[in-house]
Amino acid sequence: MDRLGAIMRPFETVLDVLTPSPLLAASLKAASIHRIVLDEALGGAGGWTMARLTRDEVLPPSEKPFDLAVSALGLQFINDLPGLLVQIRRALKPDGLFLGAMIGGQSLHELRSALTQAESEISGGASPRVAPFADLRDMGGLLQRAGFALPVTDIDTVTVRYSDLLALMRDLRAMGATNALISRSRRFLRRDILLRAAEIYAEQFVDSDGRIRATFEIIWLSGWVPDPSQQQPLKPGSARMRLADALKVPEGKV
Repeated sequence: MDRLGAIMRPFETVLDVLTPSPLLAASLKAASIHRIVLDEALGGAGGWTMARLTRDEVLPPSEKPFDLAVSALGLQFINDLPGLLVQIRRALKPDGLFLGAMIGGQSLHELRSALTQAESEISGGASPRVAPFADLRDMGGLLQRAGFALPVTDIDTVTVRYSDLLALMRDLRAMGATNALISRSRRFLRRDILLRAAEIYAEQFVDSDGRIRATFEIIWLSGWVPDPSQQQPLKPGSARMRLADALKVPEGKV
């Protein structure tokens, strides 16, 4: 809502894609933004609903396009993220805005490192235990590939602290964020590997008070549906002033 509040234009209709909580919808409602209900079966607290994807990750059809599309911490679970971004762009009006946040980057790198090291030591090999996350440098390109103009991406790093590795894993399970990779091992994680991973985690990623750290990187995405009214880059060579003159410094040689 802070980022949306920095945009000096009104939004009347909004598409909420995969946000796993009614908190964002409540904030949008408080900001006098009218939300179109896409799926009556998903009624929740305060009449909250969201856009539910089909098994093929297809958005339900809507009769009218939206002014705004938002998604908070749900896109990291999508198999075909480029395809979904295209669908979101098509659901928006010209000059419509997409604003999203997803877990990405180096999130949970501590957990991945501890599990990989422990499994390699004990079993001589390692299975992917933590799903890979999208990289910040790739997301701007994905927005452009999906047809968005003026794409912007940046990242926030959040460090959450736990008493031990098991507390972190219980939290991830409660979030529905357990490993869903097709290539994951179908065998249960052995007790000795888990205990060794807990030891490694406590040795390498612990604070002075004995609590362990877990890093979550939140990638922010924004892009606009192209429209002739938007600002356009000037043609190369059309500048009327030199950069050195604007900065009031002597021009140097490269």
